Amino acid sequence: MIYPMFIMVILTFVILLFTLRTRVASVREGEVSLSYYSMFQGEQVPDMVAKTSRHFANLFEVPVLFYAAGVLYVALDMTEPFAVYAAWVFVTARVVHTCIHLGYNNVMHRLIVFGIGNLSVLAMWLAIVNSIR
Repeated sequence: MIYPMFIMVILTFVILLFTLRTRVASVREGEVSLSYYSMFQGEQVPDMVAKTSRHFANLFEVPVLFYAAGVLYVALDMTEPFAVYAAWVFVTARVVHTCIHLGYNNVMHRLIVFGIGNLSVLAMWLAIVNSIR
């Protein structure tokens, strides 16, 4: 379970760096003033700035449930592999979601992959709860 969690941490830091790079570039290129970033309001920002910011924030929403399930799995010293398989499905879905969102951004493709990821987190939780009854 540690490896899928570690990959999610790496993905989060990669997106953090990409978001930072996009924001710095937006200021350097004069697309956004530096003061915009103090309150994140008052200006129209380029699409990539908005997408990377939203994507980074999204990595602290459903993934929190993923991390909680992963920590619980480890803390309970669980060994059944289903929750780990579901964790790998989640991580794979989030990587693919990132590529779609920050790439060609087809909303239907994103929605399908996002749904698969969310269902895999639910599967993790169901497997954990089922194993402790």
